[in-house]
Amino acid sequence: MGANIQSKTWKAVPGHIMTPWADSLDPSCPLPEYPRPQMVRRTWQNLNGIWDYSITKKNGAMPTSYGEEILVPFAIESSLSGVKKALKPDEELWYRRFFRVSEDWDGKRLLLHFEAVDWKCICYLNGIKLGEHTGGYVPFSFDITEHMQPGDNELTVSVWDPTDSHWQQKGKQVIKPNTIYYTSTSGIWQTVWLEAVEKANHIQRIKITPDTDASELTVEVETSEDGEVRVSAMIGETVIEEASGFSGRKVKLNLAEPRLWTPDDPFLYDLKVEILSDGEVVDSIDSYFAMRKIEMKEGPAGYQRVFLNDEPIFLHGPLDQGYWPDGGMTAPSDEALLFDIKKTKELGFNMTRKHIKVEPRRWYYHADREGLIVMQDMVSGGKNGANELMTRITIFSNISRADDNPSAYRRTWRQDPESRVDFERELIKIMDHLYNVPSLLIWVIFNESWGQYDALRISDTARNHDPTRLFDHASGWFDQGGGDFRSLHTYVIKLKKPKKPDKRVYFISEYGGYNLQCKGHLWDEDSEWGYRIFKNRATLQTAYEQLIRDQLIPLIEKGLGLGVYTQFSDVEIESNGYFTYDRKVLKIDAEVVKGLNKEIYAAFNKAEKK
Repeated sequence: MGANIQSKTWKAVPGHIMTPWADSLDPSCPLPEYPRPQMVRRTWQNLNGIWDYSITKKNGAMPTSYGEEILVPFAIESSLSGVKKALKPDEELWYRRFFRVSEDWDGKRLLLHFEAVDWKCICYLNGIKLGEHTGGYVPFSFDITEHMQPGDNELTVSVWDPTDSHWQQKGKQVIKPNTIYYTSTSGIWQTVWLEAVEKANHIQRIKITPDTDASELTVEVETSEDGEVRVSAMIGETVIEEASGFSGRKVKLNLAEPRLWTPDDPFLYDLKVEILSDGEVVDSIDSYFAMRKIEMKEGPAGYQRVFLNDEPIFLHGPLDQGYWPDGGMTAPSDEALLFDIKKTKELGFNMTRKHIKVEPRRWYYHADREGLIVMQDMVSGGKNGANELMTRITIFSNISRADDNPSAYRRTWRQDPESRVDFERELIKIMDHLYNVPSLLIWVIFNESWGQYDALRISDTARNHDPTRLFDHASGWFDQGGGDFRSLHTYVIKLKKPKKPDKRVYFISEYGGYNLQCKGHLWDEDSEWGYRIFKNRATLQTAYEQLIRDQLIPLIEKGLGLGVYTQFSDVEIESNGYFTYDRKVLKIDAEVVKGLNKEIYAAFNKAEKK
């Protein structure tokens, strides 16, 4: 029969360090919370748990037997998967599990959902091919209704992941981890689940667009068949506004004196979307939304500023890689996801930069509820267009280089047209995937020239696709003069303002990176890497205070509008986090960090009142 969710043989392979949540992990059904908070149905079934697995050569035949077990949704390289083994580029990873569904689902259509699989996968049900998917960071699904059989059903998934031997979008994943590059995440790394929907007609997707100036909300509803829809805005169980229309068209709700979403008051309205037939509800989903607006314009002091709901705001937050010592890119629990967000807010930050990774949808749901503004990076592919020497020169001189010619394409591993098409396709998919997230207010297209090409054109295309948000088109380098930000990364040298005036917001999008190794909490006790290394917490804290007070704050009255400190937690051999990798030690006193953030916001408010 193969593996099933009641297996008792699984246990995690010991890692270098483990998070506090590892001991409470339930291998029969890990990460059980609903995976799609913005389109909630009650009829769903979690397929996480113990699966069988086998490794063959790439393009090999489907295995006839499986002798090993893996805990889904943790990548095979992670400790929590129970395997902790690298998948090589010339290998293919095969998964198998058996499942059955409730008899209450008879007469329904059944959808099989994968939240994320890295990188190219083929899915089979009962030996029949369902389809393929390429791309490691967005959800996909299959309608499996016609391929189901009574009793047990066999689900098989094959995955090929070339990691950094190929040009695909991979972020910081490498086969051989080093410095700022981390252990790869291959295969299934987010939740797998089943959903029962109405056979005649069901809601497939919603698109939510707030307009605070008009006190209006627009909802577009995609359904499997054309039909009448009803949209209701609610506070709790009370309907405050309701409108009807048709699928595929815009339905508008007028909200008198809407309560606006801010980091200090992250108010969320409830939303119900229904399909109607002859006045009867045939399908419905629960959702939520927020009323808020982000824009760039000149502030009272004469500098370009970020405005939230027509008020100038200084955004300050950590670089958030979203890695875990035992789970890799997969957090060990929903509580762990929430921990990072709550602690960021408790330290006084109002923003976080989600760095070249897309999180599970629940992470963004927590950010929405907690009031943490999200700056979302696109996942990088190709390779870095600057070698170590050019990187140092760029940090010291802020020079730029063209990125729209054949030489630039070769430098960043984008000479293959398929690579460029794949990047732009996945960019739009990620933007569509996260469009309804209220807390997400800024997109980052390229980071430090990694795979960067045609940044000006692509950022214009992205802005046309989503005109409701701001864009950092080239974070760090090489600036092409586009987007909403003059975006600089500054390590080692003193923070400073750009040499030339700019019509964009001045943004230090990475700085700091101060290192402190905490023994007993390190991924690798024998490695040390960083920009500036301290030997104890007292010297680190003093240096951090000086960095904020003597370098960052003085730049605010000279036009600085945002800052991102590197980083929230240590990651593998990087020890430059506020927290250690296992999240057990905060290296700088919480009240000191919080107090300095208050000083930053006070300096900004003072500058804008001049």
